Amino acid sequence: MNKLQVPFFRPDLREQEIQEVVATLRSGWLTTGSRVHRFEQEFGAALGTRHSIAVNSCTAALHLAVEALGLKPGEAVLVPTMTFAATAEVIRYQGAIPILVDCDPVTTNMDLDDAARKVARLRSGRLLDGFSEDTPVVGIMPVHVGGMMMNIEEVKRFASDRDLWIVEDAAHAFPASWRRSSDEPWQRCGEGTATITCFSFYANKTITTGEGGMAVTDDARLAERVRLMSLHGLSHDAWGRYSGNGNWDYSIIAPGYKYNLTDIAAAIGIHQLARAEEMRRAREAIASRYLEALADVEEIELPPQYPNRIHAWHLFPIKLRLNRLAVTRNLFVEKLKSHGIGFSVHWRPLHLHPYYQQAMQWRPEDCPVATSVWQTLVSLPIFSGMLDDELDYVIRTVKDLCSSSAYKSIRRTA
Repeated sequence: MNKLQVPFFRPDLREQEIQEVVATLRSGWLTTGSRVHRFEQEFGAALGTRHSIAVNSCTAALHLAVEALGLKPGEAVLVPTMTFAATAEVIRYQGAIPILVDCDPVTTNMDLDDAARKVARLRSGRLLDGFSEDTPVVGIMPVHVGGMMMNIEEVKRFASDRDLWIVEDAAHAFPASWRRSSDEPWQRCGEGTATITCFSFYANKTITTGEGGMAVTDDARLAERVRLMSLHGLSHDAWGRYSGNGNWDYSIIAPGYKYNLTDIAAAIGIHQLARAEEMRRAREAIASRYLEALADVEEIELPPQYPNRIHAWHLFPIKLRLNRLAVTRNLFVEKLKSHGIGFSVHWRPLHLHPYYQQAMQWRPEDCPVATSVWQTLVSLPIFSGMLDDELDYVIRTVKDLCSSSAYKSIRRTA
């Protein structure tokens, strides 16, 4: 029997997106213009945030956020080690220092207790070589791994107690929400949850523009700086300069960057945004199928669920219980691959990458939970357009691999 080929992700694009892109191409205006403005306005309305600035990636949004907040060389920012490169590298762009924080063993989100320990060790001069008690900690950058939000109240309390700003890496978390208890309203990610919140619209994200991102904030001053620096530090964007009602002249206010989003990309995003909750519910239904079908598989640990979270379900990460399996994670995913199933691993922690080990002397023991947990992680396919037979095939294959690779199975056949 021929096995299926199930991709890790497939974008959910429909005729509305295609026709909007065609209309954009025919309009003669391709770069930042009216569609970007519309996308920003509608995104802000969806979140209830005052200012939304569209850019060409979440990395750009994060960089602009820390620049707007005045991050300086030699200052330090708390960053989860369990994240993608961008979260920490934007700190390095500013000549500042990312302090890598261990993860919670269940959610793999940032462990605030370890963050507190790292700050205490830094202030005592005992963190790592190259760090000193004179290094000021100015900010924290939480990441909502897979779309499961952290406890925002705890993050805000932690930051307030230490006079830190919060830049939220919400690359996985649109649309996601949290609340303290069932008798309180939901608070959407980006709805006052941080000083600045940054979203990703990369090709495999919950909504996409192909490449793209958004920075949102309720602070008018920060929004103005982010927008200014997103296009060369010019006083007017290209739409203002070249449209019929614009002013041809401009002033360079600051040495900015080339981070603007195009109208072609925004044309996709406008219609993705309109279906964001519909697509989230589709992913939620797929996650529910996984959770039900794999609940009795003793060789894996399933992602947690909390009643005070609305999960974006960008990822469906499982953890292999390696003490019950006769294979490593790497061998397990190779078997998935051989069966035609796409997968990913989120992530090799930053403190285990050569740059952070060689340039900043981070060691495996500095974040012991992440060092251990990452060796068990596998992200299974989940996307809103996933077909029933694709989902059934992934479930069946995972079950078969766990059964055939379990120690008890190996012993029976020995």
